[in-house]
Amino acid sequence: MADKQYEVASIDDLPLIVSGAEFGVRPVRLHFGITSFGINAYTAENAGDHVIEEHVETTSGAGRHEELYFVVSGRATFEVSGERLDAPTGTVVFVGDPEVRRGAVAEEAGTTVLVVGATPGRRFEPSPWEAWLAAKPFLDQGRPDEGIGVFEAALERHPGNPNVLYNLACFEALAGRADDALAHLQEVVEKDPRTREWAQTDEDFASVRDDPRFPRAP
Repeated sequence: MADKQYEVASIDDLPLIVSGAEFGVRPVRLHFGITSFGINAYTAENAGDHVIEEHVETTSGAGRHEELYFVVSGRATFEVSGERLDAPTGTVVFVGDPEVRRGAVAEEAGTTVLVVGATPGRRFEPSPWEAWLAAKPFLDQGRPDEGIGVFEAALERHPGNPNVLYNLACFEALAGRADDALAHLQEVVEKDPRTREWAQTDEDFASVRDDPRFPRAP
């Protein structure tokens, strides 16, 4: 948008970035280069799939944002702080407390939810997990080293962040950089012991799992 006063796009035209989750993410903020607030769209392929994963905004990958969820299409059932909420197209759900657990399941295939978030009273900083959103297209294009660069830049903004470190180790393993991957994996296991269990079945680490330096399950 450098030389434009405005830009227009359809959510459906933005790339759908998927991982092992039940939903895909359309990187609205990255597409437009938005720097003042977070905004992304989530789409569930099937009815019964999560369209918003269950989470709180206080984990290492989150930004402690207050969040607004807008159901763009389809129908979802939200669960917020243990309460179930029917959310047909046009519904807006606001969760101001970052410690409140929230999530949503699609009731119709293709349900899409737009999420807007930021931290009250602070200059906006993208959530650490968004480094994965920026890096994943490089991996899909067979350019994992460029994805690694995204995570290295994210670590400068979020030193020692477990979410960034874990994903960096994944990309390094996929890029054949075993020494770096194992060093970063060991570092993140020390910071967040839960990642040891995740790594045991994470296919990203298939190339290094037989290495004696790989952190084994206790």
